[in-house]
Amino acid sequence: RSVGGRGVGLNGKRWRRRRIANMGEETKTAAGAEGSKEAKTPSDFLRHVVGRPVVVKLLNGAIYQGVLACLDGYMNIAMEQTEEYVGGSKNKYIGDAFIRGNNVLYISAQKR
Repeated sequence: RSVGGRGVGLNGKRWRRRRIANMGEETKTAAGAEGSKEAKTPSDFLRHVVGRPVVVKLLNGAIYQGVLACLDGYMNIAMEQTEEYVGGSKNKYIGDAFIRGNNVLYISAQKR
């Protein structure tokens, strides 16, 4: 239950909702000398990494590396050239893969 931004979590511990400062505001990019600005939100990141190599970690601990083909608002992910890693070692080459969004722990961009 939440009252005035405070509540009790499922584990019985109290929590307090905090406002995230500067979320979605424009910030300077690494090329700050030119004075260009770019919004830094999760959706901007995801749009930026479509077509690039990514690492996707699932809630069960499996890791998938490949090229992000597309994704939707539910974080359902389509990947190409996908490899599966379990326990830190390569398990198999999958090729094209579709991952349901509710299984995703995180998406991370890889260097090319």
